[in-house]
Amino acid sequence: MSVTTEVGRLVTVLLHRPGAELSRLTPRNNDSLLFDGIPWVGRAQEEHDTFAAALRAHGVEVLYVSSLLAETLTLEAARAEVSAAVLADFRLGDVLREKVGSYLAALSPAELATTLVAGLSRAELGASRAADPPQPDLGLVHALMAPGDFVIDPLPNLLFTRDSSVWIGPQAAVTSLAMHARRRETTLTHAIYRHHPRFAGTTLLYEPSLEHLEGGDVLLLAPGVIAVGVGERTRPSGAERLAGRCFAAGLAHTVLVVPIAQERATMHLDTVCTMVDVDAVVMYPNIANTLRAWTLTPDSCTGPEPFLTAAAAAMGIDTLRVIDTGLDPVTAEREQWDDGNNTLAIAPRLCVAYERNVETNAQLERQGIEVIRIPGSELGSGRGGPRCMSAPIQRA
Repeated sequence: MSVTTEVGRLVTVLLHRPGAELSRLTPRNNDSLLFDGIPWVGRAQEEHDTFAAALRAHGVEVLYVSSLLAETLTLEAARAEVSAAVLADFRLGDVLREKVGSYLAALSPAELATTLVAGLSRAELGASRAADPPQPDLGLVHALMAPGDFVIDPLPNLLFTRDSSVWIGPQAAVTSLAMHARRRETTLTHAIYRHHPRFAGTTLLYEPSLEHLEGGDVLLLAPGVIAVGVGERTRPSGAERLAGRCFAAGLAHTVLVVPIAQERATMHLDTVCTMVDVDAVVMYPNIANTLRAWTLTPDSCTGPEPFLTAAAAAMGIDTLRVIDTGLDPVTAEREQWDDGNNTLAIAPRLCVAYERNVETNAQLERQGIEVIRIPGSELGSGRGGPRCMSAPIQRA
């Protein structure tokens, strides 16, 4: 298992097929759970199945988080570790925490895996109707909750597996997610990488207890060259920590740190730039010429200078080709919002993209990039494209 670039032939990828956790989204909670709308769950699953089928059609092995998690939770050490992390939520209180602990302990590994992803409501815990008097044995916290309130929050963003882990060479960086609604995702990923037999012996380059760092901000530009966006989700301290660990492990000689606007539309570096060839990126033109980079090496920190210039120099090429999102400013803005830049390379000059970004896909094809179009009208409501929905584990 090893990944050194964004465009090497994709061999194995980690996905999460959306499920019951998306059914938990309502107009009341979708903002706090980081979704811009209420997706049609059945259609989202169909779209995701099309995505997975496209990958398999090109020889890619697809692993699913839910299956790996259920298998991991057959091991007592993993089960205890994950359950303890859930029960550490300070919002539970002592009495309700004990009740939840007993509930989780009675579940099978598959049931526990489902609950950890889909969440658990007060009603599902076996609570009384809201009109009934409080049950003293379940405590004050339970008594003051509405039946639909979550005792364990759902994880609708687990769909975006890129963010919770990123492989750099043969090591896995389990990241530290900035938003409260997503932090338990790395608890599950961390347990899988630490305990599942498939990943036995894997060295962890980064862990969830460290400074905020998200996989959507990490681009492997070339062997030994990494770009890290800093903004809404990844902190400069996280980028610095990752760089230091990569240098110490001999996994990189240059790390480019790229500040991006702290806005919803540009939450990660891969919302404005992804690679589609060894020397080409698809990039949001409104900021292509304004992105700056600080260059970190084991001995220095220099900059800033234009990102495209710094990237080409670090990669040892004359220039990095830029393929614009859209054809005009309005189309570019619309297609950037719809994840037009967020492509997943299966191999050099072969990528997966949402079909709705018509002009960007046409631009890619004019530049010699083959585009595999997939539907994404429902999947995109969480603001993530094919790259966001995939965590490459092995590239050739």
